[in-house]
Amino acid sequence: MAEWSHFNEQGRAKMSDVSGKEQTKRTAVARAVVRMKPETLSAIQEGRVKKGDVLAVAQVAGVMAAKRTPDLIPMCHTIPLTHVDLRFFPRESEGRRDFAELEIESEVSTVASTGVEMEALTAVSVAALTVYDMCKAIDRAMEVTSVYLLEKSGGKSGDYRRDEPWRRNGV
Repeated sequence: MAEWSHFNEQGRAKMSDVSGKEQTKRTAVARAVVRMKPETLSAIQEGRVKKGDVLAVAQVAGVMAAKRTPDLIPMCHTIPLTHVDLRFFPRESEGRRDFAELEIESEVSTVASTGVEMEALTAVSVAALTVYDMCKAIDRAMEVTSVYLLEKSGGKSGDYRRDEPWRRNGV
């Protein structure tokens, strides 16, 4: 197991050594989906949620989460983030009237010797949980689904782009 960068000679997990890696610009984009009742999505869009502006709070929560990723994910390196942004894409479910979805997309960048995939994934996850927290009084049946990496660039492993049939304009 010694040849694997995340295990020591005893086979125990360790933080990988990135000190010999080149510092380059690295970016990652992740997505999460919150499925909810159509009335809940309307309340969010119309500013009728009693706890306040759901998207504004989720935006800040996502940025804060990206910055705190190494505190949550044990083997993540502490890296300087140069950019964190979140975008929200509300949509009615195609052909169905019983639920709607709020897609949350994060984009995180750095100039470092390791990537920011985990920071992007953490940002959308916490933003989605924040939406749930702020709206649970009106819709306890909400689901946080489909948390995934959409794309990444930079680093030794090169670029990655998940095959997606669509892209949306944010709100």
